[in-house]
Formats: sequence, structure tokens, C-alpha cells
Amino acid sequence: MTERVETKKRIDMRMAYVPITVFSLVCPPVRAVIDGVGVSIDRRAQRKKFKMSIIKTETTEALIERGFAFFAKHFPNSEKPDKLGIGPGRVNLIGEHTDYNDGFVLPMALPMVTIVLGRANNSDNCRVVTACNDFEETEDSNKTEFKIPSVKPLYVGTPKWANYVKGVIACFQSIIVGFDAVILSSVPLGGGLSSSASLEVATYSFIEAITGNKTIQLVQKAKACQNAEHMFAGVPCGIMDQFISVMGIEGHALLIDCKSLQYEPVPMTESNYVFLITNSNIHHELSSSQYQLRRYQCEEASDLLNVESLRSATMESLNKVHLNGKINEIIYKRARHVITEIERTKTAADVLRRGDYKTFGELMNASHNSLRDDFEVSCPELDQLVELARKVPGVLGSRMTGGGFGGCTVTLVDRTAVHTVVSTISSEYKGSPKFYTVLPSCGAKIVKL
Repeated sequence: MTERVETKKRIDMRMAYVPITVFSLVCPPVRAVIDGVGVSIDRRAQRKKFKMSIIKTETTEALIERGFAFFAKHFPNSEKPDKLGIGPGRVNLIGEHTDYNDGFVLPMALPMVTIVLGRANNSDNCRVVTACNDFEETEDSNKTEFKIPSVKPLYVGTPKWANYVKGVIACFQSIIVGFDAVILSSVPLGGGLSSSASLEVATYSFIEAITGNKTIQLVQKAKACQNAEHMFAGVPCGIMDQFISVMGIEGHALLIDCKSLQYEPVPMTESNYVFLITNSNIHHELSSSQYQLRRYQCEEASDLLNVESLRSATMESLNKVHLNGKINEIIYKRARHVITEIERTKTAADVLRRGDYKTFGELMNASHNSLRDDFEVSCPELDQLVELARKVPGVLGSRMTGGGFGGCTVTLVDRTAVHTVVSTISSEYKGSPKFYTVLPSCGAKIVKL
């Protein structure tokens, strides 16, 4: 290993990867609608015939209204909230495990959001309550209270969800004032749709509102939220999740260059197709160690290829060292996925701009196959969901999305075939899936009520 790689390892070893499933950040997943806003259909376990229940997503307005009532319940002596931060979740359409290799990603912001609602309290105390009701710690795990950083430095602690809030405050480049706030969310928890980044971005936006110090450079806002996750959640994530939550544009995916942090909106104007997200409701705990292992394997490959990152590698150079016996089969496969996935992502953005959804779907299929066979971060449940979706006429492509070992798949499907896909999966999938159809939505919002 070179000194560069060893340095990166020393930094990363400080940050043990935390699977998203342990994040007690948000409420249980809301259900979405098949008309393009989003749907959730719960499968009755062990039934071949299922009863489909389609419930409209809770709108941001309804979430805010519920937030006012929740705030009044937990802060009865406070005036009504007057500041609001909103951060959306995201789905990555293609470009998996490329962000920490300086590659390209193609995510879009989701209509499901996290909100942080509250007001300054004229003290040096920060008091926060989350509306999540699924805690595994103590009775009061939905509450946290701490001093502003200028009075007492912030530290990682419990409850775990509070570390994301404290991390954002610690990374905010301005004086913080004391506040009372509540957190509510419609982002499904633990499904790989980035409930953590949506919380970070919503918190940052709320802090901007109560301090009056708005970050002009939005990339810096995304980087601050990323740093918060590194330092306080112990997750060595790439920049994608926070970037798209901050920068999302309605009706567009974003092609993000994770090296330069430049981005390009990619319009999605074809109304005949939608993206169907299927939550496997499965999470394998081995993802913790395997995620970090994949990072080290990519670093080893880049070192053997004598490049700064796999972004600068080519299949020609990789095949050459492989034929010469200088790289083992596992490292070869990991590098092959990243190199080809970066190219697939750039091509996918090009064909999407041209409205060539058929080719885009084929690239999605190739991406999943590579994640399954070369990067080996899929699992039987995700593979089954993908296979079931692909066999339905009207499906152009399907792949796992997110870090892997559980979570969600994303499927590009003709709008008229959505019910058939849902029916097929619900009848044959071994688990209990949830379904969401989504359209690309806008990024973070700062609201003064």
C-alpha cells in the first residue's frame, strides 16, 4: 500500500459503518400512490391472493400540519413554530458504489421528505423530539437535549438519531442559538432512500432559518451535511445523498461528478414511464463490514493500477495487470464493476436526455448484474425482486439501489404495467414488500412560517 492509501485507511477506520436500519430518525414508512406521486402496497404474508391497498402519500403540507400538533404536545409552554427546514430523500437510478471512487452518479430527489419544525427558545439549550415511535433504546429515546456548541462542545452519544442533528450543528459555520424543534418524516426508514441525509439536510435548513445565516454555496451545504455523517454517525459515506437532497430539481435527475462536484440536470419528460421503488423490507447485518471492505478493495485496486482513484482507471489497464497476475480475482471484479459502472452512468445520462428509455432500462439491468456478480453486494431477496419485475411486459429495466444487502430495488416501467408488476411481486416474492412510484422532486427548502 502507498502512503496515500494507508492515510485514507487510518481516517476511515475511525468511522465504523452504521447500517441505516439502526437509525431511529423518522416515522414508519408512509404509503404512496400509483398515479406518480408514490404508492405503498402491503402484501399480506403467506397469501397468494393479496388485497391491494393504495394510500396517497402524506403531503408536505399535511406533514407540517401534523408537526404543529406534535410540537404543541411536546412544547406546551412554547409559542407556535415559526421556522421550517425540509430535506427530501433520494433514489439513485444508476451509479452504485462509484461516489467514493470519484465517479459519476445519477440520483433524483424524492417527494418523501423529512421536516424539522420549531423556533428559537432564547436560551442556550437545544431540545428536539422526533415523531418516530419505533425505538429500541429507552423510553425517552425520541427526545434529546444539549447545549449550543459555544457553551459546551457536542459529542456522539445516545439516542443514535440525535447524532445526526448534533453533527449538523457542529458543522454549521455560524453561531447557533438555542431552539425547540420536532422531526417528522415520510421517507421510508432503512430502505436505502437516504432517510439520514434527508434528516441532515432538513436540520441544516432549519438552522439556516433560525440563525438567518443562509449558506450561499449549496455544495458547501451538502459537504457540511456529509461531514456531519462522517464525524457524528461514523458513516464514511460519499457525497451523493446529501448533494441530491440539497440540489434536487423537480422533473430532473442530476448527473453528479463526485470528483469535481459539478452537476448537470437531466430532464425526465417522458410521461408514459415511471420509476417503481420496491422495498424488500430486508436488511442483512453483514452490510456493516462488507461496505467498508468494498472501499478498501477499491483502494487496493487503484493502488495496484497506480491511479488516484478508479475514476482514472480503464478496463484496458485493469485487464493488463490481471493477465500479468498482479491482481487477484476478487480485486479485479470489484474494480471491473466500478470502471464499467462509471461508464454506464455517463451513457445512461446521455440516453435519458435523448428520451431513449429502452436503452436506459438495459443499462439498469447491466448495473444490477454487475453489482450482483462483480461487486457482490446484492442478496437473494433483491435478486428475486429484480427477476420478478423483469419478466413483466412493460418493464424496461430493474436493479438494486443503495448500498446493498437489502433495501430497495428501482424499476423503470410503463405506467400501464405498474399494477401487474405489483401483483406479480406480491404473489411470488418470499417477503413482505412495499411499493412506491415516484417522480423527480425538488431539493431542500428553508421556510419562515
